[in-house]
Amino acid sequence: MEQNVTASAITTRSAGIRYGVINGVIQVAYFLILTTAGMQVSKGFGPWGGTLITLVVLFLAHKYYKENGDGFMTYGQGIGIGFWLGLVSAVISSAFGYIYAKVIDPSYISTIREKAIEDMEASGQTPEQIDMAMKFVEMFTSAEAILIMSLVIGVIMTVVIALIVTIFTQKPHPETSI
Repeated sequence: MEQNVTASAITTRSAGIRYGVINGVIQVAYFLILTTAGMQVSKGFGPWGGTLITLVVLFLAHKYYKENGDGFMTYGQGIGIGFWLGLVSAVISSAFGYIYAKVIDPSYISTIREKAIEDMEASGQTPEQIDMAMKFVEMFTSAEAILIMSLVIGVIMTVVIALIVTIFTQKPHPETSI
């Protein structure tokens, strides 16, 4: 008797979603570590660490795709993995950020705004300039604005990282290469 066994084919979406969840959870943990340590997520080492994490997770997603597929990955497939990874990761980390700012630590937004005032004062801006700038700061530092910006920027930055990483991780099929 013959058994018909078919392995589920790995897709760019499945690899991207799998590693997007991983990246999202790591990014949430990274955010919590930074905020607990009193560091700013958006300045200094904060964004560079998050970018490095995404770069490593994307590399692992590409490796997973090639190892569990046919061993090859085109440039477009690598970008597709990056898109799905970025989308899922951004949804997870942005949703957590929103919940954090609204429920867990409502003072988080005011802390960001106070730090912005301190930075402007330290740079020598006049009170009038600070008042004018704070209108924009307040507009972009509501929990809702942070949620939307985090979603958009998270996906765009991950795709940009994927555009670069995929140059090095792609492995096109030999018969389709020129």
